[in-house]
Amino acid sequence: MSDETVIAGAGADAITQDLPQGIRKNGKQWHAPRKAFRPGSGLTSYEQREKGRLAMAVVKTKEKEMKEEKEAERKQRIQKIKDKRAAKEEKERYAKMAEKMHKKRVERLKRKEKRNKLLNS
Repeated sequence: MSDETVIAGAGADAITQDLPQGIRKNGKQWHAPRKAFRPGSGLTSYEQREKGRLAMAVVKTKEKEMKEEKEAERKQRIQKIKDKRAAKEEKERYAKMAEKMHKKRVERLKRKEKRNKLLNS
């Protein structure tokens, strides 16, 4: 008989842990039970906040650096395209001039224009 009481006692503990506390007043039994409001429980120490701020600052600087790199590459690509287009237009212009003028005169004009560009820039 004492064995039965011990077994029943152990089973009772398991049953009370598994059973809900009772029917909730608001009728939302499927929700987890609410806990008491403790406004100071989520506070962190000053050292932890400083560490977080430092980590964020490092991340921000890295992001900024990466964005600047990306923008520089983009600008470099654009400049390369512009230079290529300008060279193509100049080549076409000289080809058009070569149709009308002698080849040597066109080359003389090219050299003269290059000298003027270097002087003006």
